[in-house]
Formats: sequence, C-alpha cells, structure tokens
Amino acid sequence: MLEQDVAITTKHGRMPAFAVCPDGAGPFPPVIFYMDAPGTREELRNMARRIAKAGYFCLLPDMYYRLGTIRFDIPRRDDAMSGVIRAAMNSLTNALVTDDTAAMIGWLDAQDKAKPGAIGCVGHCMSGCYITTVAARFPHRIKAAASLYGVNIVTDKADSSHQLVGQVEGELYYAFAEHDQSVPAHVIPALRTALAATDVANTVKVFPGTNHGFCFAERAVYDAAAAEQTWSDIFDMWKRRIG
Repeated sequence: MLEQDVAITTKHGRMPAFAVCPDGAGPFPPVIFYMDAPGTREELRNMARRIAKAGYFCLLPDMYYRLGTIRFDIPRRDDAMSGVIRAAMNSLTNALVTDDTAAMIGWLDAQDKAKPGAIGCVGHCMSGCYITTVAARFPHRIKAAASLYGVNIVTDKADSSHQLVGQVEGELYYAFAEHDQSVPAHVIPALRTALAATDVANTVKVFPGTNHGFCFAERAVYDAAAAEQTWSDIFDMWKRRIG
C-alpha cells in the first residue's frame, strides 16, 4: 500500500491528514474517515489501512488542527485527560466540519489515485453527527455514510444533523451499541422517525450486548462479532454506492 502524511489547506488553516491507498494504478473510490474524540492515532491509521486494503483511497484528517498538534496517550487516560478530550471535542461544530469537508473534497479531486465522483465516509463516536451532516451538505458527492456508535446525532439545536437527513441522496448506515451512556434512550427512535419520513436508503442497527466503542480492538469493550459484522455492512454499502 501507499501511505503518506499530507496537509490540506482549509479556510481555517492547514489540516494534517493521513492518506493511504493500494499501490496499484487506480483510481480508487475515496473514503473520508472522521475520527473519534480521542483524536488521530495509530489505532485509527490501522483502520484506515484496512479500508485501503479493501480497495479504497482513505483520508483520515486531524480534525483538531485548529488547536495545534494534539495527541492523547489513551492507555494512560484518566479524569484529567478525559476533560481535555471533551474540551477538544466540543471545539468542533457541524459548520466547521462542513468547511473542512469542502476542503477535503477539493483535495481528493486533485489526487490521481482518487476516483472522481462518489465519496464514502465513516465516523466513530463524536463524528456520527458529522457524517450525517456532510452527507446532507454534499449530497452530490457523499453517497455512502456510516456512523459507529455516533453521538449528538439527535439534539435540540437548530443544526441537529437528524433534521437534515431528507437532503441526503446516498445511503446512511448507523451502528449503535446496546449499552451506551452517550446515546440517550430517545435518540434511536427519533433518528428512525426522521429517516422514515424520507426516501433515503438507510440501515439502523443496535448490536445486542455491546458497549460504546465495540469496534476498537485495543479496548476492553471490543466485540469481535459485532465489529466484523459492522465492517462487512459498511464495505457492502460502499461497494453498492461508490464502487
């Protein structure tokens, strides 16, 4: 595979990112991989490599670039670190991520190995709302968006992403954990109701017995069966929608 650290120029500055794709001639369908709250790290880069190994051009942006260079040593996480992670997470908004996504699409369009046209995306945790938002804001480009145990998808804010699902022209996939303190009980029913009012192709799954973060192999909550089913579901969707 071919991989490199790159810098993407956005309206807010230079955003570092990790790009990886097969070493063949290409071009390969592009996938944007939106990080979770602990930020960019080798654990996510390995997931990006898995996406590339399946035949995609994967771009993993450092969404915290406005704050400088932030790296968390997750195995040593304590209350103090969690407070910093929450602050970094809360520095992002749907509008800022929309701006960054416009820049990423422009960057992908300039890459010889990235196939023009339809784009896929996936987001863990905090990025569940962002993949929903960008699928609605860029309906002509983002055709297959996946959220894994996403948070803040349904809120009482004016820009709540669930209110935008009717603008999506592609397919949406949501995988939730059965046990997730970050997803209040009303969220999944409200999301399903919003989706049912549209003609958008969608899947909403709750994996029994799982906890938030079940796709992360380095965590105690890892559930291999649920994680592999989720990977399979997402790859099937991308194959249908972006090639």
